[in-house]
Amino acid sequence: MGMSSVRFFVWTKVRSSLLCVVAGVAQALALAWPGTGQPVWWLQIASIVLLGWLLRDALSVLGGAWRGGLFAVAWLAGTFWWLHVSMHTYGGLHAAMSVGAVLALATFLASYYAIAAAVWVRWAPAHRLGAAGLFAALWLLAELARGTLWTGFPWGAGGYAHVEGPLQVLPRYIGVYGTGAVAALLGMLLASVRVRDVRNWRVWALLLVGGGLWGSAALARHCAINLCHTPTAQAPAPVSVALLQGNIPQDEKFQQGSGVPLALNWYAQAAQEATADLVIAPETAIPLLPSQLIPGYLPALVQPFEQSPRALLLGMPLGNERQGYTNSVLGFQAGGGVYQYDKHHLVPFGEFIPPMFRWFTNMMNIPLGDFNRGAVGQPSMQWAGQRIAPNICYEDLFGEELAARFRQPDAAPTIMVNFSNIAWFGNTLAIDQHLHISRMRTLELERPMVRATNTGATAIIDHRGIVTHSLPRHTRGVLLGQVEGRGLQGTSAAITPFAWWASRWGLWPLWGAGVLVLALAVLAQRRSRGY
Repeated sequence: MGMSSVRFFVWTKVRSSLLCVVAGVAQALALAWPGTGQPVWWLQIASIVLLGWLLRDALSVLGGAWRGGLFAVAWLAGTFWWLHVSMHTYGGLHAAMSVGAVLALATFLASYYAIAAAVWVRWAPAHRLGAAGLFAALWLLAELARGTLWTGFPWGAGGYAHVEGPLQVLPRYIGVYGTGAVAALLGMLLASVRVRDVRNWRVWALLLVGGGLWGSAALARHCAINLCHTPTAQAPAPVSVALLQGNIPQDEKFQQGSGVPLALNWYAQAAQEATADLVIAPETAIPLLPSQLIPGYLPALVQPFEQSPRALLLGMPLGNERQGYTNSVLGFQAGGGVYQYDKHHLVPFGEFIPPMFRWFTNMMNIPLGDFNRGAVGQPSMQWAGQRIAPNICYEDLFGEELAARFRQPDAAPTIMVNFSNIAWFGNTLAIDQHLHISRMRTLELERPMVRATNTGATAIIDHRGIVTHSLPRHTRGVLLGQVEGRGLQGTSAAITPFAWWASRWGLWPLWGAGVLVLALAVLAQRRSRGY
């Protein structure tokens, strides 16, 4: 091989690697565009198109794995880079160590996509539709693996770019993972388009069928959201809510001389002065255990709600050393006793320390703990004809777990509430990304979601996934607004197809669909090669 040939070979490898990084960064930017925080649905599909071109040019299985893995590392590191802020800025971990930790996590999670790309290069059929279908199935399996294994960390899944745009009609049927798989299918099909296809009747027939399916899904969703919700005179009126955003600095939040008294004083005053029907304070708004509070503090805080038709939902830790601790929400209302919700899906390294990683957490100055897990599908808080379902922090990332509450339609939540504190990640795109996660849950389950957070995004999202009210991030204030519960007594709003099947079988139908397509592709290839 001559010197010019070597240079050309090296440049080809470098160029393809750079394009993989570009495609991965585009995927990350599609989830929340810097400056606006808005999702860019077409950019997510365009990044798949570029990845598709690169995989089609891969000369070997290892080449496919390299390109798919590099794409995923750039995508994932570009999505949750803000973990560096929590570890370095607030945890005191050396910058090199925190950056290395983010890259290590991204590389580990990217291995699922590297395997998927390698399998596609090995087993993709010659038929373009079949190849695109196999790619979509492998993408789906990689996303499911990332969101399930090792407690799951599906933050930044491709489907979240589609809380807006033409594919937002799909989550009510197939959830965020299914929506991401459809986007992957479209991206790979577009990657295989040729100029001569404009004269191919099969292409136009496929477009016609696809357009018909999309139109049917959109019409059914429109009916379910707008036409089939028929309130009667007995249906409860919209609920007025007050969402408290304390904006307690994260580096002071658990300090006895600064953040703790600030939180105790401000949240007590804001809750008692609020005139809304439902007052909500965020995750660990009260940063102390009940036993650590000044005697009489909590009774004085909740007394106005126990003596009126109003209700209070309050985030605070519970428990003791003997029984263990929980990250919890308490609910107070007149004559209803005290409602309690305990967080189920705990954050690794924050609320529990994975085996063999205590050495890593010991290097950071973060108040970490090993919390007890609450049950999946805990009952909602019954109040004023509503069934209010809390979820804490990134629990709203797991739609199949929220759907567990929908198995009995007459007991399904009418309003969902997210309690969060994303101050750990500073004023970054993590806030916008988490808002879109909550929006996706409203698209899947067609129930409104109200978000009470320490620094943002404190917002009200209706059952269509639209943000109707929001508070400026990193400010101290109270967001006032109204929220209309869905699935109330006296209305005909039902649960979505996604809520129906996910509440019974979790994500297993999607796993089954992905494995089935993969098995059929492998079987077809083996037969064609005479194995």
